[in-house]
Amino acid sequence: MRVCLSTLNAKYIHSSLALRYLKAFSEQDFPDICMKEFTIKDVPISIATSIYAAKPDVVGFSCYIWNIEETIPVIRILRKILPDVKIVLGGPEVSYDVKEWMERIPEVDVIVVGEGEQTFHHLLKEFAGRERLHLVPGIALREGERVVISGPRDKVNLGDIPSPYTDAEDLQSLVPRVVYFECSRGCPFSCSYCLSSIESGVRYFPIERIKADLRRLIDAGVKTIKFVDRTFNINRQYALDIFDFLIQNHKGTVFQFEITADILKPEIVDYLSENAPPGLFRFEIGVQSTNDITNSIVKRRQNFAKLSGTVSGIARSGKIAQHLDLIAGLPEEDYASFRNTFNDVFALRPEELQLGFLKMLRGTGVRFEADKYGYVYMDQAPYEILSNQVLSFDDVIRIKRVEDVLEKYWNAHRTDHAILHLIASEFDTAFDFFQEFGDFWETNGWSRIGHQLEDLYIRLYRFLCKRSVRQLQLAKDLLKLDYLSQYSYKPRALWWEERLDKQEVAALFKQVISDPEAFFGTNPPVKTFSEAELHKHCMVEQLSFDVYRYLTNGSLIPLTDQNKELGQLVAYFPAQGEHSKASLFGYHPPKMEHISRQRYEVFPVGKVEYLS
Repeated sequence: MRVCLSTLNAKYIHSSLALRYLKAFSEQDFPDICMKEFTIKDVPISIATSIYAAKPDVVGFSCYIWNIEETIPVIRILRKILPDVKIVLGGPEVSYDVKEWMERIPEVDVIVVGEGEQTFHHLLKEFAGRERLHLVPGIALREGERVVISGPRDKVNLGDIPSPYTDAEDLQSLVPRVVYFECSRGCPFSCSYCLSSIESGVRYFPIERIKADLRRLIDAGVKTIKFVDRTFNINRQYALDIFDFLIQNHKGTVFQFEITADILKPEIVDYLSENAPPGLFRFEIGVQSTNDITNSIVKRRQNFAKLSGTVSGIARSGKIAQHLDLIAGLPEEDYASFRNTFNDVFALRPEELQLGFLKMLRGTGVRFEADKYGYVYMDQAPYEILSNQVLSFDDVIRIKRVEDVLEKYWNAHRTDHAILHLIASEFDTAFDFFQEFGDFWETNGWSRIGHQLEDLYIRLYRFLCKRSVRQLQLAKDLLKLDYLSQYSYKPRALWWEERLDKQEVAALFKQVISDPEAFFGTNPPVKTFSEAELHKHCMVEQLSFDVYRYLTNGSLIPLTDQNKELGQLVAYFPAQGEHSKASLFGYHPPKMEHISRQRYEVFPVGKVEYLS
């Protein structure tokens, strides 16, 4: 019996853990199993054609909110070109409101409800034998015109699931992709907007099995492993054991975890600060809301003070990038309250702040109580809210504008220097900056047209001009610094007009050659300089503040005509094979010898100190 397991990932770089579990659990009895992964951007007929070529007897689709609507057209084509094939659906999206799905998609034969490994294996045995599907627990099936749901299946012992990562050919295909990995299933918390809250308790895979799988992936050269455990650090010793194993064995692989920050023990933070190599770990931390009433309604236990302390402690180590999540549209959080939530979390200066909107997921408590809080939401996946009794659709639209510019600017780290200055000096709060800029972006119709990198700087500068910010030149100079720091090569075009003339540049380069330490300190980007090499690899700009002081300690010191040479910024763009992006330097003459010299390629986010 030929079996084809398939799913539509959100992006090509993603991979499906579910398909690999199903294959691993069943392939001993059913060796003719293939996996076919596509993306939601692929054309349905192309997907169906690829599956058709495998000549399957059974096709199984793994379904989620991001792919169900794109999967349905594929199913309908398959039913027409493979009329006798058995079509099975599984996954969190179809495990709830099962009869509704069976009625909406009559082409489907069976839906697997909940955990799929044992159930799918049992189902294959029945397809290959007497087809006594009513004896298979954990499915929805058709009996004539009726949809019948069999009894529930007991949870699988996780130690009984074979490793999903043993096939050498498959391992090689995963090297450039994001590999999803789990140490446990379940969640100890009961947040009513999350499917994980429905299953009580946490089950763990044997830790030696986990280490063996991780070592196999690391040895294969996988670049990124994302742990999907809902609260990785709920078991302190288990988490510490895995962290230690990865620190000792990582070989350059990067690991991402979902962390509950307010219960992360200080000794773990200290251990990671002392032992983890920079960039090895990334933490995703769900904050969602800082409104206590809202958190109480959705049954979310959170100590924001402890969370803040943990996030700040991790940030001080400078070793672990942090991605913090917010959800707009939770019960009883109106626009003003969400503004406070955003500002509370942005004050922690995370490397990434993801602003999402509440999804009324099937099976969750918030969906069951939708009427109580006046929710209006999309009929089809992803079931995103449109409004509720305290948040109008106008409010939702405005917050979406914040999300848009937040993603383009802050999360992409294209204008960190300028944004931090603007928030500190020109706008009441971080949210107000992103909201006003998002409104300006929409007013100009930019959401409907594409952009080049320089357009992002031009548009932000146009917004600042329109708003008449108090320190426009300073903001513009910080934008210049941000712009140059984005490049690994000397940019061909600049978005600003004022430049040093050729004579000034030549004179400055001669000064660099005669006294490189005044610009580059004791750690220059190259050992020797010539004027030709400087012209090839360097750009100089005159800024309105002391560049060296800003790059070394974040102080913004305005200049006068008497000391304007301190505003000379030198951007060094590396030759191929050197550094990934430009290194920035400021003029540092011998008279400033009392200030220690250092070279800063990347300025730490959030370190800026504003001096009058």
